[in-house]
Amino acid sequence: MKLQKLLSLVRQAVEKYHMIEEHDRIAVGISGGKDSMALLYALKELSRFYPKSFDIYGVSVDLGFKNTDFSGIHNFCRKIGVSISIVHTQIGQIVMEERREQNPCSLCAKMRKGALVREALRLGCNKIAYGHHKDDYVETMLLSLIFQGQFYAFPPVTRFEDKGLTVLRPMMLAEETQIRGFCSQYKIPVMKSSCPVDGTTKREYAKKLLLQIQKDHPGAKERMFHAIMEGNIPDWPSTEL
Repeated sequence: MKLQKLLSLVRQAVEKYHMIEEHDRIAVGISGGKDSMALLYALKELSRFYPKSFDIYGVSVDLGFKNTDFSGIHNFCRKIGVSISIVHTQIGQIVMEERREQNPCSLCAKMRKGALVREALRLGCNKIAYGHHKDDYVETMLLSLIFQGQFYAFPPVTRFEDKGLTVLRPMMLAEETQIRGFCSQYKIPVMKSSCPVDGTTKREYAKKLLLQIQKDHPGAKERMFHAIMEGNIPDWPSTEL
């Protein structure tokens, strides 16, 4: 996927859900994976010509796993002119060794989010951007249906009034394969996950399930995403001004 295509998809989402306003300070949550790195690049490029001026800051939460190398993130941020904050924590040790959680992803995500929010506020940011894409939306919907009995997917925009922060998902219209191709084409460095349960989670199950559904019924993913977009899901923002 060309940069122009990714920027077009990001801008469509930004304008449809009014994600960016004048003088926003946006902290981009960077895991080092392809999605967050592509989002960081896209938002930096968008900021060069978007009619509303905004600034972005990279924030990465170090979970404390051994052999985690952030040099690729540092070098990439320096190359594109974005400041980066690495928040060092012991979340991995707490979740995997001290608590020995049977379902570690939930607690890890909650603690990681807390660390990201605190750093975003310290930087004076009023918004946080995540790299969730179209496939993430459909996978979340499948997980919600299967394990909770609800039709749900996270909103494009979530406002936390008590913290004065808004969470954005500007890549919601891009497909995972497009993002993978984009990172390959533009030689964007991708950091391998050091999480010991990576590839064995319920999220991974949903990913494989979606691939099988799409293989058996071509176009099913797009139809499911359309159902999400038109599903009047609680907490989703209005697209009207």
